[in-house]
Amino acid sequence: MDNNKKITITINDRQYKVDSGQTIMQAADTCGYRIPRLCYHPKLSAEGACRVCIVQVEGMKNFVASCCYPVADGMKIYTNTKEVRQARRDIVELLVDNHPEDCHTCERDGNCELQRLVYAMGIRHRHFTGERKHYEKDLSSASVIRDPDKCILCGRCVRMCSEIQGVHCLGQAYRGFNTVVMPAYNMPFAESVCSGCGQCINVCPTAAFVEKNHTQELFENLNDRGLVKVAQFAPSVRAAIGEAFGLPAGRNMEGQLIAALRRLGFDYVFDTQFAADLTIMEEGSEFLERVQGNGPLPLITSCSSAWMKYVEQFYPDMVDNISTAKSPMSMASSMFKTYWAEKMKLDPKRIFSVATMCCTAKKFEAARPELEVHGMRTTDIVVTTREMAWMIKSAGIDFVNIHPEKPDAPLGLSSGAGAIFGVTGGVMEAAVRTAYELYTGETLIDIEMADIRGFKDGKELRLAVAHGLGNAHKVMEMVRQDRQRFHFIEIMGCPGGCIGGGGQPYATANSIPLDEEALRQRAQALYDLDRSKTIRRSHDNPDVQRLYREYLGRPLSEKAHELLHTHYKAKTPRGIVSPSLKVV
Repeated sequence: MDNNKKITITINDRQYKVDSGQTIMQAADTCGYRIPRLCYHPKLSAEGACRVCIVQVEGMKNFVASCCYPVADGMKIYTNTKEVRQARRDIVELLVDNHPEDCHTCERDGNCELQRLVYAMGIRHRHFTGERKHYEKDLSSASVIRDPDKCILCGRCVRMCSEIQGVHCLGQAYRGFNTVVMPAYNMPFAESVCSGCGQCINVCPTAAFVEKNHTQELFENLNDRGLVKVAQFAPSVRAAIGEAFGLPAGRNMEGQLIAALRRLGFDYVFDTQFAADLTIMEEGSEFLERVQGNGPLPLITSCSSAWMKYVEQFYPDMVDNISTAKSPMSMASSMFKTYWAEKMKLDPKRIFSVATMCCTAKKFEAARPELEVHGMRTTDIVVTTREMAWMIKSAGIDFVNIHPEKPDAPLGLSSGAGAIFGVTGGVMEAAVRTAYELYTGETLIDIEMADIRGFKDGKELRLAVAHGLGNAHKVMEMVRQDRQRFHFIEIMGCPGGCIGGGGQPYATANSIPLDEEALRQRAQALYDLDRSKTIRRSHDNPDVQRLYREYLGRPLSEKAHELLHTHYKAKTPRGIVSPSLKVV
């Protein structure tokens, strides 16, 4: 079928020209009619499960689900008849009457798709009584909380986990009233194949999935005068946190976030972008070592926490290919409790290290025993962008109008290369900027990698970049078939990279679900930040150079390995199977 061919349809007695091959919902969207929806998501397959999007088609005996029913030439569609409105209302009323009555204390209050539908349909009372479902919350995971009582069985989380992420952690079990979304065998999240990526949170229309919340614990520690409170924040946080305050996507709020963190009670505020530069020094040097025969190729990046859990579970035979360099968050935290503690003459046990991250899986990373230094956990608490936005609001800080401030020294200065870590492909670009110059001794002219063809001796580099765990699976299967296919692979666990992390602000009423344009705007903010920097290469960062002179010696030194590198082990959770998926 030619999907570009125009056909004529009638919607509510008005004629429109639309593309053939569209669904009724897609066609209606282009004609200015927004049909209510719940289970539909543009990144996922059409489920047709909730039936909220039903419409009347002339000649059809029953209502049809507009999300999956195709348009046809001459079709007459009615989206707003009395019968359609009543049927939709009945469906939503049944969902509401089996839903907890805690809207005003719910994490998603004011930003819940079900709540918005209830308001739009004029539902003001609960009409049905009787048995309601009840399941205990699953609090076992370090990253994600599952609350089946708030699940409306839209199936978005199941499709995201299988179709996009390829983890296949979730599925619908049992039938009828007893249907519930859960991991295999109803095992606790902590024991399942869940990677902690949080993409189920991003697509859930209610609060059936939320991150493990650490805000109250953090508030308590900020009031402890015996602690030295240190904050860091990831590159992508500054490009997205403004959305939680009503600002458009892609507004760089770096200076405002630093000022707000100080007003919350942090004694020092550093920038994870500094540690991104440090990561490039270690990972770039490690890559050069392996290219010269000292280690297995391809070298695969290790910055993404969700990716690290995924590879340990599903590709244990390739753990040796993973870079031993810690993530920027963990490198920064390690430096806080060693180099910086010594410099400031502080007891490391008094340093309370907090990271604001775009990523729910960073909560899991912070608790990894492999990342401890001198027997200490280096990152004490991880809060997501969403959690930090709430804390700023709760503390009464005027985030939008606050005067921007600069990070503290000496762990706050960063290059443009550090900024682009938050976008898919950014780690690769930053690493090659440095590796090229370390290897050749020449200055890289085209710093944005438009025409990098190889090194000085004509050595050709074969690089790969994947974002989203489903695409990571596709690349890793290529590597399994041919270990010589690539030299260097960057993998980010979330679609779009960190800008699309599971801890970023919820989509607003005007962007349900979060569209690709919002991700592009977040990415553009980081690219603009890169271009605005005087220093755009990690190895040119003077504070990074000072750190090596004063403390680490050189990249890959014994001390650098002790503090900035780690190891990973093959893991086999109960019920694990090899991933098999359609990569979208």
